[in-house]
Amino acid sequence: MTVATLTHPSLATIKGAFPSVAFLASEFRGQTTLVVPAARLHEVMRVLRDHPDCDFNFLVDVTAVDYLGYPAPVQARFAVVYCLLSHQHDRRLTVKVNLDPTLDTKGTAADPALEVESVTDLWPGAEWLEREVFDMFGIRFRGHPDLRRILLWRDFPAFPLRKDYPLRGRGEREHFQTLTRESR
Repeated sequence: MTVATLTHPSLATIKGAFPSVAFLASEFRGQTTLVVPAARLHEVMRVLRDHPDCDFNFLVDVTAVDYLGYPAPVQARFAVVYCLLSHQHDRRLTVKVNLDPTLDTKGTAADPALEVESVTDLWPGAEWLEREVFDMFGIRFRGHPDLRRILLWRDFPAFPLRKDYPLRGRGEREHFQTLTRESR
């Protein structure tokens, strides 16, 4: 069995900048994914943005994945996923950070293990994207300038894109006050 060598040029730059850090990388259908330890995320993202051989000047998306019940073995329950684009080099790179919850809170409380450094100082457009991940998954971003819910109301009791959230909700609809045109 042969092991394929990943040819994305940014991987060599990152490995050269962080020789003591163990990274995981994979390629699927021409798309390269780099898995970064959560403690080193901000440093790696800065190199990916600032190094001339990388020059990832555009943050396309920030999202998250909940691997609860995933059929294959996984590193952690959650992953924060950053999609980067370099206009200069016409390259894309996906950067992933795995996070494992420490509390069994059923998605109703802040878990200190579900926290990564914000990249809003590197890409200002990350502000709303990180807020959406916080709102839907409960993953917090240290250093975010305005981390509050963006899609749901402030006191919403859970994080609806977690896979342990019931499909029919937790009684939120039963507590709505029905508003009609006449009640304004």
